Amino acid sequence: MKRFACAALLAALLCGCEEAPDNTFTIAYAPNESTEQSVDARNGLAAALGKALGKEVREIHASDYTAIIEALRTGQADMAYIGSLAVGMAMKRAKAVPIVMKAPGGDKAKAVYRSVIVARADNKAIASIRDLKGRTMAFVDPDSTSGNLIPTADLIAAFPGEKLNSDLLHANGRFFEAVSYSGKHQAGLQAVLKGDIDAAPCSDNILAFEVSRGAVPEGALKVIHTSAPIPAEGFVVARSVPPALRERIRDFLVAYDDEAYFAQLLKVPGARFVPCDEADYQPILDLYLHLNGE
Repeated sequence: MKRFACAALLAALLCGCEEAPDNTFTIAYAPNESTEQSVDARNGLAAALGKALGKEVREIHASDYTAIIEALRTGQADMAYIGSLAVGMAMKRAKAVPIVMKAPGGDKAKAVYRSVIVARADNKAIASIRDLKGRTMAFVDPDSTSGNLIPTADLIAAFPGEKLNSDLLHANGRFFEAVSYSGKHQAGLQAVLKGDIDAAPCSDNILAFEVSRGAVPEGALKVIHTSAPIPAEGFVVARSVPPALRERIRDFLVAYDDEAYFAQLLKVPGARFVPCDEADYQPILDLYLHLNGE
């Protein structure tokens, strides 16, 4: 599905996004990384990065990935932490440059996560991805990797006789009885818990984090499908950031070891940043372009 943000929409979606002074460096975060529990961790990185760069670093959070990509394109944001499809789309639409990705233990070989589809544990009618036809589903965001792109591809593969495409999967009454976007992974999980929808996709990291903090009761949800590994989310910088500054930021992030940031904000205790580039995310971008006929 294609979505295009305009300047007016961007202004509405980004919080406190007035024109920044030249000595201000702005980081944009997606809704999943903008929770009350993560404020101190975000502020800690901003303060440390500001000291390293000799700039004031501020954070903004957006209601969706499209707004972040538009902020990178228009100069409202200098850097953003986003999922792998959004990284690919930022490369395509905003010419943004990926610089680091999240990796458990700082091991790039482990810099992956998975998309899972969950249903209520007491829903006996849904046991696998093959039971989702005719149900209600809430994807996360059109530019979400684990919340839209990967489950879309996996559903198409699971039902070869249906001749599905992305448009059919996202239209009410075609494959699903009703389908929507929740806006963030946590909202989809809560909608399933409440019985508002039958199933929702989610990042496995976010699911584990929500269970660990008690927002999702242990055993209340069941995973009915798990995807193949997906490149981990990461930081991109706007094309307008000079190469020398880009390398300073990369070096800072690779050396950054505040455990609260990785455990509370990025939801993977013990993770660290490792260098990355466009090649790490090109397969995800190619999958998106294939599914959407581009």
